[in-house]
Amino acid sequence: MKVVILSDIHGNFDALSALPEDYDQLWVLGDLVNYGPQPAEVVDFIRSHATHVVRGNHDHCIGFGEDPRCSPPFREMAEATRKYTDSILSDDDKRYLRSLPLQVDVRVNDARCKLCHAVPSDPLFAYCLPDSERWVEECRIAGADVLLTGHTHIPCDIHVENTLLVNPGSLGQPKSGAPRACYAVFEGRNFSLRSFAYPADKTAEKIRAMPIPAAIQEDLITVLRTGTAPEERNKGEYVENRGA
Repeated sequence: MKVVILSDIHGNFDALSALPEDYDQLWVLGDLVNYGPQPAEVVDFIRSHATHVVRGNHDHCIGFGEDPRCSPPFREMAEATRKYTDSILSDDDKRYLRSLPLQVDVRVNDARCKLCHAVPSDPLFAYCLPDSERWVEECRIAGADVLLTGHTHIPCDIHVENTLLVNPGSLGQPKSGAPRACYAVFEGRNFSLRSFAYPADKTAEKIRAMPIPAAIQEDLITVLRTGTAPEERNKGEYVENRGA
């Protein structure tokens, strides 16, 4: 069986619809909405195609009207696009976001997999980089052969003690240093991290049509075109971005 794993789509339907992969199952690690121009189309696609979906902090934000707890560089972008997303999604869409579980356990190909958006002990908000020592405890909490997480938008595929930790990166707002949509594939007993080019200029045009301040539009477009967080662009080096 072939499983495609997506995370952090963030309303970017251009990236989602350009996914160059067939699959038997589609797993989604949260953050369907906010930042991007087409949240309704993303929600509709995921509702129709995904086998397993967990709730991200931005899904929680729109579903329950709560703060997504973004870091300062993303706070204005999140607030502006939150109002837009809230106005676009139907009540049924919001009920769907509220209904999403925080964690899912599934067994595939004899592997015990746990899906969550952030970390098992704090599945919505905790921001944990791939090299963080915290993963030792989080993987023990997970109690799985494979722990699948998103939230940081940074792809990784590493072993932590007896657990394989996989983050597919972000499909809709990549922070991997390149403007390529990121995802993962689980086939047989192997995981692989993959990426592809999509029409980001088309997405940029749609962002410029959103009823949000022009400066925020340009910040969103710059993230898409550079594949980096604002701290990286402003300081020339990576600074941990908590709670994107």
